[in-house]
Amino acid sequence: MTLSSPLLLVAGLLVTAALVWAAVVLGRRRTRALAAAGVTMPGGRRASLGTGLTIAGVGVLAVAAAGPAAMVPVPRTAGTVILAMDVSSSMGADDVAPNRLAAAQRAARAFIEAQPDSVDIGVVTFEQGARTTARPDADHSVALKAVDRLKVTGGTALGTAIRASLTAITGKQVPLDPDADIPDLGYWPSATIVMFTDGQNRGGDIERAAETAQKAGVHIHTVGVGTTAGATVSVDGFRLHTALEEDVLTWIAETTGGAYHPASDAARLDGIADTIDLRVTVSDEPLPLAGGLIGLALALLTGGAALTVFRSGRVI
Repeated sequence: MTLSSPLLLVAGLLVTAALVWAAVVLGRRRTRALAAAGVTMPGGRRASLGTGLTIAGVGVLAVAAAGPAAMVPVPRTAGTVILAMDVSSSMGADDVAPNRLAAAQRAARAFIEAQPDSVDIGVVTFEQGARTTARPDADHSVALKAVDRLKVTGGTALGTAIRASLTAITGKQVPLDPDADIPDLGYWPSATIVMFTDGQNRGGDIERAAETAQKAGVHIHTVGVGTTAGATVSVDGFRLHTALEEDVLTWIAETTGGAYHPASDAARLDGIADTIDLRVTVSDEPLPLAGGLIGLALALLTGGAALTVFRSGRVI
């Protein structure tokens, strides 16, 4: 149990203790005085009970004033989506307005904003390498800010992007040894990777990475950004032609049980969330207890006052 105002509890318990002391001392004095006068008061037990209930009500009220809360396990259905964003130099091509990266950012933002709070969203950026720029979080503003910060640089490594996304999902580093068996990352059917890219791969073992995702139960939905006609971009002083490679992206999606989506169909990306098999997680959340304690205190105070009235005809 937690308390929002522990000092109020201390003060309230001190007041309660003082009332108990006063009731005991005054009760003994009154009993001695009546005994010395040869007077016997009927209903002594009822009087003590009334005083006890009143003091108990004050004590419970003191606890309520401290703002107690109990940590209660609450089940929550949740899924995880990793947005793998291609920031390679080819994403600066302007065959989609204003350029491929801007179009990918627009589609990613629309997808994030359409997701419920039960979906944790993370962001992985990739070019020749890959890194996590936003860990999976129910606070979608973190993912939105990560998407807004993207800038083009370097080449494209789709296999590396998949491995980095799997690492963000499972918290386990994916081995890079191509001669070893497909690593066992566990089974994560509630996780999905949504990859925004033009599909121009320049590194990374795509086949092995896709098979690793398939074994882990992670679907990869690919979003093709650009046109098959392509455009020319300047990279390190050279003019290079780049075009959307839909075949690669379709193969990755089909291998892992996902689907390929052209970026022009960004509105259809919302349906990806329907394919996520949400898992049930349990988290501890505070349950305020003050209301119940106040009700108990009022019942005790009312009972104490009623017994006092019946005994003496006075409220106090």
